[in-house]
Amino acid sequence: MKLTIRNTYILTIAVMALLAAGCKKDLSLTPPREIPSDLVWKDGALADAFVLDIYNGLGVGGFSEQMLSSVSDESLFTHPNRGIDLVNSSTINPSTLGWVDDTWRYSKMYNRIRSCNMTIDRLVGGDNGLTDQSLKDRLLGEVYFLRAYYYQQMLRYYGGVPIITKVYELTDNFNVKRSSYKECVDFILKDCDEAARLLTGKVTQKGRTNALAALALKSRVLIYAASDLHDQKKAKLKSTLLAGVADLALLAYDGDGQMQRWEDARNAAKAVMNASSGYKLNLSAPVSPEEGRLNYKSIAMGGGSKAPGMDASAASEIIFGRYFIDRSDMRYARANGPNGYRNWAGNTPVGLLVDDYEMADGSKFSWSDPTQKAAPYKNRDPRFYATVLYDGAGWKPRSLASGDVDPASQIQTGEYDMVNDKGQTFTYKGLDTRSGPIESWNGSWTGYYTQKFIDPNPEIVDASMPQFVPWPFFRYTEAVMNYIEASIEVGQTTDALLWLNRIRFRSGMPAITTTAPDALREIYRHERRIEMVYEEQRYHDARRWMIASETLGRKTTYIKVTGKFKPGKTLAGKYHYDTDIYDYTYTPTTETAQENRVWNDKIYFRPFSRDEINNNKELTQNPGY
Repeated sequence: MKLTIRNTYILTIAVMALLAAGCKKDLSLTPPREIPSDLVWKDGALADAFVLDIYNGLGVGGFSEQMLSSVSDESLFTHPNRGIDLVNSSTINPSTLGWVDDTWRYSKMYNRIRSCNMTIDRLVGGDNGLTDQSLKDRLLGEVYFLRAYYYQQMLRYYGGVPIITKVYELTDNFNVKRSSYKECVDFILKDCDEAARLLTGKVTQKGRTNALAALALKSRVLIYAASDLHDQKKAKLKSTLLAGVADLALLAYDGDGQMQRWEDARNAAKAVMNASSGYKLNLSAPVSPEEGRLNYKSIAMGGGSKAPGMDASAASEIIFGRYFIDRSDMRYARANGPNGYRNWAGNTPVGLLVDDYEMADGSKFSWSDPTQKAAPYKNRDPRFYATVLYDGAGWKPRSLASGDVDPASQIQTGEYDMVNDKGQTFTYKGLDTRSGPIESWNGSWTGYYTQKFIDPNPEIVDASMPQFVPWPFFRYTEAVMNYIEASIEVGQTTDALLWLNRIRFRSGMPAITTTAPDALREIYRHERRIEMVYEEQRYHDARRWMIASETLGRKTTYIKVTGKFKPGKTLAGKYHYDTDIYDYTYTPTTETAQENRVWNDKIYFRPFSRDEINNNKELTQNPGY
C-alpha cells in the first residue's frame, strides 16, 4: 500500500498552488484528503507544510486552560475533577495519570518525533526531488530542533526514554529499552548543534524556530543535567526513595562530573547571551518602580500590546515563541481573568506566591509586621503589580463586560459593609468572589487573580475580545538565569551578581550585594521564581533543585479580605475600594478543601502509563510506581 500523508496545511497549500497557477481546470471537484508521500518530498511547498504541521506538537505553549503553574506553588486550578488535584496529592499512578498535557504526553511526543524522523530520512537520505539546498537545510534545521525539543519535554518529565531515530512501520518490533539520562542528553545536544548549524544565517518565519532557539534549548538541557536531581550521589542523598534504587542511570549521571556539567551549562548559556542582547539588561542602577512595572508587563506582552506604556521593543526578549492569529487558539485571558468580568478564573495565584514578592526596598514581606499586614499590597516588588490582581487593584472598564455594576473598575475579592435603601448595614460580597452576583462558580478560591500574559489594553475585554499575546518557549532572560545559576555553582559569584542585579534593575528593584555562595544561591532561586512565574519553570526548578518537599508540598494559602466601616462612615449604591471609608482586614488562610497537597518523592518523575508499559515490554517504570 502506498504511504499517504493527511495534513490540512498541505491540502491548503496545494489548493492555493492550483489557484495561483491560474489554470482553467474545473476546481469544483472535491479536493483530495490524501497526498502520496512521494509528492510531498518532491514539492518545496508541500515539504514545508509537512514540517509546519510538526509544530502542532507545541500546542498553544503554556496557555492551556490547565497550566503547569497549578502543579507548583504558583497557582491553584479553580475547577474540580481535571486531574491536577491528583498530581498535587501525589496519588497518580500508571492507571490514573491525573492531568497530562498534550505538549508533554508520551504518545503525542513520539508521534511528532516520528514525523521528524520521516523528514530527516527523506531529506538526508536523498529520497526527494527538492533542488533548493537552502530550503532543505532550513527544514532539516527545524526538525532537528523540534525533535530535540520533544525529547527534552519527555526527558524532564519522565527521565530517560527510548531514543528512536527510525520510522517505525506496523510490522516492526516496538519493544525498545529506555536510554540512560546521559544518552538522552547527548542525543538532544547533538540535535541542537545540528539545528544551530543548519539554521545559522537562515531567515525563518515568525513563530518558526531559529539558530538562537537551538542554543537556548541546549542551555536549558545542560542546566537541568547539572542539577542535583540528575546527579546520582546528590539524588540519593536527598531522597530516601531514590536512595533505594540500585541503578539510577535512567534518571541521573553517575560519577564525579557534576562540576564539569555546571561549566558546560555556563558556557552554553553564555553562547546565547553573546548572540543576542535581550531587553534592557544593560542597566547599572534600578529604574523607577513604575518603569519597572511597565518593563515587566511589556515583556509579558511580547512587545505586542497597544496599551499605554507598553514598549514594543520588549519583543526582543523572546527567542522562540508561539504567536496567535486566531482568537479561538488563544483563550488565556478568558480562562484566567476575574469572574466578575465574566471570565473563568482558571489558575489563580496562591498566597504562597504573593507572600514571596519582596518589599520595594528589597526586604522580605512578613505578615508578622503590623504595618505590612495592615496594607499588604503597598510598596511591593514592581513585578507584583504586573503579575497579580488583588483586592482593590484597578483593572479594565468593567462596564464593557458586566454592565454598570462597578464604575471604579476595581478587583473585588472581599466582603464589605454596605448600606441598603432602608439605611441598614449588610455584608456585600465582592463581584469577583465565589459568592458574587456574576458567574460565582468561576470565582477565585485564593482571593487573587493573575494578570501576567493578559493584555492590559482597556479596549480588550477578556471574555469577549481577542488578544494576541505570544507564549515564550524561550526568552533571553532564561539563558541569563541559567548563566547566573551555573556561575554560582562554579564559584564565579561576582559575575553572577552582575547579571542578577541587571535583571533586578530592569524591574526597579535594588541591588543585591552578597557574594556568599549559599546566600546568593537562595537569592537567585527567589529571583528566578518571581521573574519567570507562570512560564513553566517553577514545576521543573523545584524538582531539579530537590526542594519540592518544602515548596510544592506545602498546603495552599488563600487571602480573606473584609472591609468594615470606619466610625461615622457609610457607603450606599455601588461599592468601591476606599481607605477613607473602610478599615480593611487581610487574613491569610490555609485551605485543604479544594486541594490537599502532599509531596511524595515519586512525583519527581511522571509515571509511564499502564498502556505504554503493556505496549513496550522493555519499558521500565519509574521509582515509586
